[in-house]
Amino acid sequence: MVSETLWYVGGIIFVALGIGLSIGLHELGHLWPAKKFGIKVPTYAIGFGPTLYKFTRGETTYAIKLIPLGGYITMIGMYPPSRIPEPADKKRNFFADMIFSARNAHSEHVTAADKNRMFYQLPVWKRMIIMFGGPFMNLVLGILLMIIVISGIGTTQQSTTISQVMPCVVIDPRANASCTDQDPVSPASQAGLAAGDRIVSVNGVDIATSAELSKNLMVGQVATLSIVPAGSDSPKTIELSPIAATRAKLDDNGSPVLLSSGEVELEQRPVIGIMFGTERAPQPVTKAVEQSFWGIGQVGQMILTLPQQLTDVAISTVTGEPRNPNGAVSVVGIGQISGEISANDNINFIDKLAVGISIVASLNFALFGFNMLPLLPLDGGHIAGGVYESIKRGLFRLMGRPAPGPADTALLMPATWFVFILLMAMSALLIIADLVNPISL
Repeated sequence: MVSETLWYVGGIIFVALGIGLSIGLHELGHLWPAKKFGIKVPTYAIGFGPTLYKFTRGETTYAIKLIPLGGYITMIGMYPPSRIPEPADKKRNFFADMIFSARNAHSEHVTAADKNRMFYQLPVWKRMIIMFGGPFMNLVLGILLMIIVISGIGTTQQSTTISQVMPCVVIDPRANASCTDQDPVSPASQAGLAAGDRIVSVNGVDIATSAELSKNLMVGQVATLSIVPAGSDSPKTIELSPIAATRAKLDDNGSPVLLSSGEVELEQRPVIGIMFGTERAPQPVTKAVEQSFWGIGQVGQMILTLPQQLTDVAISTVTGEPRNPNGAVSVVGIGQISGEISANDNINFIDKLAVGISIVASLNFALFGFNMLPLLPLDGGHIAGGVYESIKRGLFRLMGRPAPGPADTALLMPATWFVFILLMAMSALLIIADLVNPISL
């Protein structure tokens, strides 16, 4: 029990450190180009709330906050000043005061030497680089982590080592797969194959999966197998005759082919009565990159279906129904999943490590996808503002008119406030759901 608890806590800590790294690199993605372009950055922070630790280097204070649910950097002059100067003591309504405050945020850090170091004074392309820097870091980190998992540690796939020799061959699938007098003795059992034996080739053709084994077997024809017996390095040759049976259709990787209904597609194929084991095998980097972009696509699909997913989460939380294991979760839920996997004694350390790294990679893809939404206060909102300004400048140039000033995104602060409230409500719902009705693996 103590060991399981330690593994559970270790899994949570692993993901927490991964989240901290992801957030830290995201903000560095903003910080580095901002400083490169000469913008004054008073603060770089990981987390929100009370400060746990901080230090100042140059003109920037670096801090770690109590609540690890995000991070931020502060840049002077994020929004252009109002075209009509406003006195500070002017009476304003709630939203007007919000716009005024946004324009003057961090003004206490502005000195006379900083008058040309404002964010809004940069060319559009430089501003867009700064804002894209954060999501870009998450994208790169996610891909690198997937390369570590898929090309470094390797993916689990079928090996050519026998894990079990069946005493008989069940010709047609049935609920009770126990052998009966009607089932023929398996060719593998008759030939003396045993668990741990590795099949090298069939009829002179090297094989790597059970699918390749089946392709080189024919019912009614004797097959010549080259095998390496368990505990030996010397190959030997055996002969056996396959039996026709209804089995799952396999793809080139040895995985079952699914119908559109989700059921396994069946086919008649030659079998010899064995089950292969599994092993981890490194895959090409291109496979890791392909899997990364598939993961990003999944994030996009999740975003498109987010309203329905949040509705389902709310209903399951109130009714106590099981949650969708592929549905939306909060950082609390991610930690719980990581803890459960780490505490599972049936999963070896390498598999636990691979899953943990994959979780952090997926989190980075989610951070990239959400931050690219064209909504303030997300990075994508600022990028969208830059796109709008570029289009506007181009149109003005075509019409022979003077270049317009920078896009005044401060005017969108009321909409920004609304989006912020929605994001906080979504986070609160998911956190409550993960505490009250967590996803069961």
